[in-house]
Amino acid sequence: MILQCLLVSLLTCQVVYSLDNGLALTPPMGWLSWERFRCNVDCKNDPDNCISERLYMKMADLMVTEGFKDAGYEYVNIDDCWPSMERDSEGRLVADPLRFPSGIKALAHYVHSKGLKLGIYEDFGSKTCAGYPGSEFYMETDAKTFASWDVDMVKFDGCNSDPKDMPYGYPVMEFFMNKTGHPMVYSCEWPLYEYSHKLPPSNYALIAKSCNLWRNFGDVTDSWPSVLGIVDYYGNNHGNFSYFAKPGAWNDPDMLVVGDFGLSYYQQQAQFGMWALFAAPLMMSVDLRSVTPEAKAILLNKNIIAINQDPLGNQAVRLFEVPGSISVWVKKLALPKPGTVAIGILNKDDAGVPVKYKTSFQDLGFTNKGGYSVTEAFENKPMGSFALSQAFTISVDPTSLFMMIAQPRP
Repeated sequence: MILQCLLVSLLTCQVVYSLDNGLALTPPMGWLSWERFRCNVDCKNDPDNCISERLYMKMADLMVTEGFKDAGYEYVNIDDCWPSMERDSEGRLVADPLRFPSGIKALAHYVHSKGLKLGIYEDFGSKTCAGYPGSEFYMETDAKTFASWDVDMVKFDGCNSDPKDMPYGYPVMEFFMNKTGHPMVYSCEWPLYEYSHKLPPSNYALIAKSCNLWRNFGDVTDSWPSVLGIVDYYGNNHGNFSYFAKPGAWNDPDMLVVGDFGLSYYQQQAQFGMWALFAAPLMMSVDLRSVTPEAKAILLNKNIIAINQDPLGNQAVRLFEVPGSISVWVKKLALPKPGTVAIGILNKDDAGVPVKYKTSFQDLGFTNKGGYSVTEAFENKPMGSFALSQAFTISVDPTSLFMMIAQPRP
């Protein structure tokens, strides 16, 4: 009730109440520490892998020197466990002085000097998920603090809070962030906590009005079943949430685990391709100091990145699925010309035998009378042109994804 009253009072102010920040017009791309480094704060015994300014500076360096910045990755995002356990005497957050001796503003300056942007983490509740100070009753102070530090993105988690307050509280934080006048992408976890507490989901139009991106399903882990669980949720598309993806507002299926430990090469390729089809934020969570050449090539694949970054901002929908076998996904594209689509055929079967899928564009529901010119997406290999009713067969290996681009012919 307090939050509801606060929101009503804010709406009567002269300050404009609307996200409309002109940011994230394509899905954000960058690097996020959580999945790979979690809450490792033991800098005494593990200085190379602990959550510290040293880690983020090194990842910023590698994003530039290893070609990730040139490919479109621009955010270096801090996650949980960065602050001190207590606020200062004026109620402001303070970076842990041993692990961030230069402070967050200096870290932002370093990241900016590389042509990159800095993201930070906070929580809607009384404490973060790892027990550090949350933003409850401090949202205006924290928004001002992040702006004063020149932060470029704020990830706002939802631990240690009442999810019933989120439809009121998350817009309050948006209001205070806008009020600073400093541009910050707003990454919300609001629908995720409604889902996890089995609450009716908020109207996605309201969420998209307040947030640039939002988590709506469980955390990804470094495993193929976890990736498949997210894919299934996006395929089921409860509440038609795919409809609300657009420039400046994105569904977020969580981090990329490409290059970590749990996925095969083809499963890594499948996650990257599916996230591109989802118009999802592409946030790597991998140790860039030791990423394998194969995983790096996946993450730098310009053809798949172009599908993700297509300016139309359309999120793929699942046309149909054969349970335990293939599912077919379609994403509308603006480029290279109107009417182009990206098609993904995901094989969930792990029995060890490729699935041969025979279809035609007409069977898939396409209508262009001139047919389509087709290119395999990962390697940009021409596959030829097909009349609308002409059958073709695709072979899809176990736990892998086949992707193609279809352009309408005159």
